[in-house]
Amino acid sequence: MDVDTRLLRYFVAVAEEGNLTRAAERLYLSQPALTKQIKQLEAQLGTILFTRSKAGMRTTEAGEALAARVPAALAELDSALRASTAAASRAARVLRVGFVASAANERTQEIIAAFARRRPGWRVEMRQSDWSDPTAGLADGRVDVALVRLPFPGQEALHVEVLLTEPRWVALPDTHPLAEQPEIEFRALWDEPFIATPAESGWWREYWLATDERDGRPVRIGAVAHNPDEWLAAIANGYGVSLTPEATARFYQRPGVAYRPVRGVSPSQVGVAWPAANDHDPATRDFIHGCRAIRTIAE
Repeated sequence: MDVDTRLLRYFVAVAEEGNLTRAAERLYLSQPALTKQIKQLEAQLGTILFTRSKAGMRTTEAGEALAARVPAALAELDSALRASTAAASRAARVLRVGFVASAANERTQEIIAAFARRRPGWRVEMRQSDWSDPTAGLADGRVDVALVRLPFPGQEALHVEVLLTEPRWVALPDTHPLAEQPEIEFRALWDEPFIATPAESGWWREYWLATDERDGRPVRIGAVAHNPDEWLAAIANGYGVSLTPEATARFYQRPGVAYRPVRGVSPSQVGVAWPAANDHDPATRDFIHGCRAIRTIAE
């Protein structure tokens, strides 16, 4: 029987969490989407894997049998796939680097140049992820190392080092009354509709909505954006405002969009992240060395 490994990963998350909501957050999925995937797996296997109640999700006898074996099988498969893709990249003398939006801002080129000096003949392949994956490709092994925005879901399973800290600003339509102010108090934005990242991004979405910094005031969602282009269009069209790193004002200028500093909200950080399996990979270590060099300069 052929079963999509993606469905097995969803099953493992639900079995380990014992709760659909927590499992959905961990997987960067909506709860209805996860429920649909679990039902699909049960249909393929011809058996019920969970009993559902207000207390959560409990594995049935069939679910217990699957849960006892699947995690180890998936871990072995992941290890084999990572080893294969890593070997292919090393043979081609390529380091795969994931990033979201502006990566490490203007310091990105410095990091790549430092890597090139340490590894002549090698090439850095920059791979951009949309906002549904805040790990920038690390979660599914598509990259060796990543320049990421902190904090993000899943970082506890990775090695992470902070490189830069910068204020969060606000992007808003240039016709918005608050755009006339040189600096905006975050409290003045609480009742504005906000542009949100996809639900699949988990609590990273809540961080960029500053949900915990509103004194309990609920967030109004004006639109959802998966990438900078969608985000800029939504703001220019007047669907909402959005918190964003200060560097965005330099990297993503667009007619109809204004950027202003914000008081009363915590800053954003850029970090370098990599899986423990790459601790002893020389190419990954050389890239991290370049990252640490720009951190030292910044300090």
